[in-house]
Amino acid sequence: MSKKKTSRKTASPVFTWGRPLHLKYYMFDWDDNILHMPTKIHLEKKSGSGWKKHDVTTAQFARVRREMKNLRPVGNDWDLAFSDFYDIGSRGIDAFLDDTRKALRPIISGKAKGAPSFQKFRNALIEGRLFAIITARSHSAAAIRKGVEYFIRRVLTAEEKKAMLDNLRGYIAYFDGDPSGMSDRQVLSQFLDLCRYRGVTSPEFQQLMGRKIGGSESPEEAKQFAIREFVQHALSLVRNRTKATTISVGFSDDDQKNVEAVQKFINKELGKEYPGIKFVVYDTSDPRRKSGRKIVIRRD
Repeated sequence: MSKKKTSRKTASPVFTWGRPLHLKYYMFDWDDNILHMPTKIHLEKKSGSGWKKHDVTTAQFARVRREMKNLRPVGNDWDLAFSDFYDIGSRGIDAFLDDTRKALRPIISGKAKGAPSFQKFRNALIEGRLFAIITARSHSAAAIRKGVEYFIRRVLTAEEKKAMLDNLRGYIAYFDGDPSGMSDRQVLSQFLDLCRYRGVTSPEFQQLMGRKIGGSESPEEAKQFAIREFVQHALSLVRNRTKATTISVGFSDDDQKNVEAVQKFINKELGKEYPGIKFVVYDTSDPRRKSGRKIVIRRD
C-alpha cells in the first residue's frame, strides 16, 4: 500500500482486559460489496437479427436478473453463462484468486477504492472477528479462501497485520489458554480455519445443503442456509465459555432483493431462534451511500 494508506488510523484493539468482551461476527457478500470484481456473466441479448453476445458485470446482473427482458444465458445454459464463476474453467481453482488480484490492483496503487463493505471487511480482519464470505459464486471454499489470504497479504499494512495477530492471540488466551507457543503463521491459519467461505451455487455447497436448489440466478435460499450455518457454527464456539455482555452478527450484500430476503429470514426465523443476539443487515445496493444502509434487528 502507499505511504498515504499506511498512515491511516487502524481499527481499535479488541481487548481491554478486565472488561466484558463484545463479540461481533460478520457475513459478507463478495462481488460489489467488498470488491468490484472483473468477472463477467455471459448473456445473449435479443435484437432484430437474433440473439447476440451480451456480457454483463455482477452489478449489472443484479439489476436485470429478476426480469431478464430480451436476455438469456449464452446458449440458453446457465452453467455456460457463469463459467468464469466456477473452478472448472481453464484457470481452475485459481479463477477467483486471479480476479481478486485484478480487482485489488488499482486499490493497492491508490487509483481506486473498494466496494462499500471493503473497509468493514478490512477492519473485521484487523480485529480478528470471525467472518463468513457468502457469495452466489460457484467456487469452492478453498478457492475463496485463497482470495481472502491474498487480501490479507496485499491490503493490510504491517501495522494492521500486527494488530490482527495481537487480537487473535488475545482471543486464544481468552478462550483456549496461552498462545505463546504458536507462531504467527499458526495463529493466522487457526483463525482462517474457523471462518467460512461459501460459494452457495457450487456443487460443494449444494452437497452440504443435502439437496440441489435453483441455479445461480436464484441464490437467496442457499444464502439463508449459509447464514444459519455460520451463526450456529460461531455461537457453538463460545457457548458457555464467555462472559460477553453482547453478541452481534452482521450481514452485508449489494443485491437489494437478497437484503430483503435476509431481513425477512432474520425477523421470521433466525431472530426467534437466537433471541439474545443483535442482528444487523447492511444494504450496500445504493452507490450514493458510501457504506450502505444499516438495518438493526434486535431480539430481547
